[in-house]
Amino acid sequence: MNRFVVISGCSGGGKSTLLAEFGRRGHAVVEEPGRRIVKEELESGGRALPWVDGPAFARRAIAVALADRTVAECRPGWVFFDRSLVDAASALQHMTGEPALETLARPHPYHQRVFLAPPWPEIYGTDPERRHGLDAAITEYERLLQDYPVLGYEVVILPKVSVAERADFVLGTL
Repeated sequence: MNRFVVISGCSGGGKSTLLAEFGRRGHAVVEEPGRRIVKEELESGGRALPWVDGPAFARRAIAVALADRTVAECRPGWVFFDRSLVDAASALQHMTGEPALETLARPHPYHQRVFLAPPWPEIYGTDPERRHGLDAAITEYERLLQDYPVLGYEVVILPKVSVAERADFVLGTL
């Protein structure tokens, strides 16, 4: 059984907050590649930003996700990932038509159950790293809802409950 658990889904759906709760509870967590990349690119004046060069951003997210998996190998117990290689491969495939899900994501599996945060308009917000609107976030969510099962994952939708209740739900489901 794979101990790498993906928390993915709609932007602004509470994923990062949930990961922080897992960290508080002593579990290993891996921050979202996209946010780290955006911060670095903004600081360095780079162009691998989703709103400037989407394919370059997705390729960079793939590289970061692969590196994150390597680092996570040495962590004991459950390791919770804020998004995954599948998210980045899905984005690249959507933008370019490259078969990234099969060639890049399938050979690097995560736990069979993937938890998706559904759209949650009441908590959605933008910030310097998340500039897209809720409509774009919902479109991405719907794409991931289709792409994860294509790779054989069981999608579990996170309930819209408190952070502690969400964490309990995930741990109970695992």
